[in-house]
Amino acid sequence: MTVDAHHHVWDLSVRDQDWIPEHSPLRRDFALADLEPQARAAGVTRTVLVQTVTVPEETPEFLALADGHGLIAGVVGWTDLTRPDITGELARLRRLPGGTRLKGLRHQVQGEPDPRWLLRPDVRRGLTALADAGLVYDLVVLPHQLPACVEAARSLPGLTFVLDHLGKPPIASGALEPWATHLRALAALPNTYGKLSGLVTEADPASWTVADLRPYTETALAAFGPDRLMFGSDWPVCTAAGTYGEVLDATTRLLGPAERTRVLETTATRVYDL
Repeated sequence: MTVDAHHHVWDLSVRDQDWIPEHSPLRRDFALADLEPQARAAGVTRTVLVQTVTVPEETPEFLALADGHGLIAGVVGWTDLTRPDITGELARLRRLPGGTRLKGLRHQVQGEPDPRWLLRPDVRRGLTALADAGLVYDLVVLPHQLPACVEAARSLPGLTFVLDHLGKPPIASGALEPWATHLRALAALPNTYGKLSGLVTEADPASWTVADLRPYTETALAAFGPDRLMFGSDWPVCTAAGTYGEVLDATTRLLGPAERTRVLETTATRVYDL
């Protein structure tokens, strides 16, 4: 029973996904009905649906979608961490239909020009409220932003941080440093976890191989261990580089037999309380 701890859906008639290039094959609707047969065929029984755009309307929509489908066991949504009433807003979201499936939040930190955005006092206040609510914070960052992630996680030991896409290592170039050093520093903190997700699109989408991914997954396994790593398909973004089944198969091949159950099911189930 595999858990997919990171996927998306979107409907362009509801709102634009302005991060998708104009002529990209991703510039179309991707619905849960498209994902479900692929996930079931791959042995995936539960998923975590993750935000795509920084608008407050998306999270209630995702919670309602989760409320109507057994496949989605958790939602990582978005709300403005800097809003003065963040504690009340988190409580409101949890009272909505599907609100019990709200497991965490994330923000597109990768798009923030300030590499220390996570350390701003107003952001820290929001992260503290998230910890008090027992929710998780997903980090979507670029390698140069990892040092700020380390500082934030060290200063908030009561908050669980999950690093999406392993911090987007430069797989296409083959470089490991300084990404690997920053990753190890983050993994040294016990309140941090990582997702084996989004790696095929950080490699060359047209020609990646399992061997291209191996140095990065081995670095993450050595740093976090299998009890603090989880699988995420990053569907439908991954379709730019491979099918759902190919992405899961590649991840499985990168794991030893003793690691697979923990990375493919146990860690996500525990961290997101699925």
